[in-house]
Amino acid sequence: MNLKIGTFNLNNLFSRFNFEFRTEVPDLKEGSVEFKKVQKLVSGMNEASVEYEGVALKRKDPAARQAVVRRIEEMDLDILAVQEVEDIETLRFFVNHELDTKGMYPHLILVEGNDPRLIDLAVLSKYPIGAVTTWQHATHPDSPGERVFSRDLLQVEVLSKNRDKRLCTIFNNHLKSHFVRFPEDQTEGAKKANRRRQQQAEVMAKIIAKEMDSDDRFVVVGDMNDPVDSEFLKPFTHSPRVKLINGLEHPTETRPTPESSSPPPGPAWTHRFKESGKPAHYELFDQIWLSAALAKDQTGAFIDRRTKLGGDGSDHDPAWVEIAI
Repeated sequence: MNLKIGTFNLNNLFSRFNFEFRTEVPDLKEGSVEFKKVQKLVSGMNEASVEYEGVALKRKDPAARQAVVRRIEEMDLDILAVQEVEDIETLRFFVNHELDTKGMYPHLILVEGNDPRLIDLAVLSKYPIGAVTTWQHATHPDSPGERVFSRDLLQVEVLSKNRDKRLCTIFNNHLKSHFVRFPEDQTEGAKKANRRRQQQAEVMAKIIAKEMDSDDRFVVVGDMNDPVDSEFLKPFTHSPRVKLINGLEHPTETRPTPESSSPPPGPAWTHRFKESGKPAHYELFDQIWLSAALAKDQTGAFIDRRTKLGGDGSDHDPAWVEIAI
């Protein structure tokens, strides 16, 4: 059996959060009427929340969402870890009414996490899902009173069709971004974001080492918001307690990169950032790390390359690996 496991940052499935939101409307308290209105607007299914559109959130272009649909259907993965989904209601609506009405992914899981933008992690699967663990309450020793994960570390067991064995365990991530909100000092803000990302990597490594044995089949996937050789990711990429192999070291692209005045140095990238007047940066932010037990059976690595430089439905390209189980 060949198992296809991938990751895709959807760049907000239905709505894009306004980063100036909290300076324009009152703060939201979880459970309040305003909070619920924004949640419904995020899902794109409640016109009564239109008062927040353009203030708190901006609806995603339906054409961009259809590009996401096309890419997911064309990849046809067995297990897809996704980031930036607004809530479980939105995910079910998307899967059942937009992605594939024939039941492409009968099994899915999303747990509400820590992100103030109301975006969460999820796993879609053709195979049954077993135990699910959220690590959103985990803390780092340096800040014991603060949750370390910006979103969550979502641990999901994937079972065989007859549910008699565990095929693998998925650890889905979306680590701290490089974004620094104005008017915060950009240099200090960047240092703070890097420290948080490193703390997340340290806690992730500790959790995985505790949860998994050396011969377990598991995958660490998601938007790490840093390249694979980043010093801030080393606590888990080079952990002495958790041996991980980069599953996307030599990926095959589904199509060539669109022509650019500053082309990428190679195929191993999923995110492109271009400042005005400067060369573009190409980074493998969306990563797949395999345990030794899975890496030995890897048969391929792929990136679904965008057709436009700005991206098709997302500013991240999805990636996946194939494993002979």
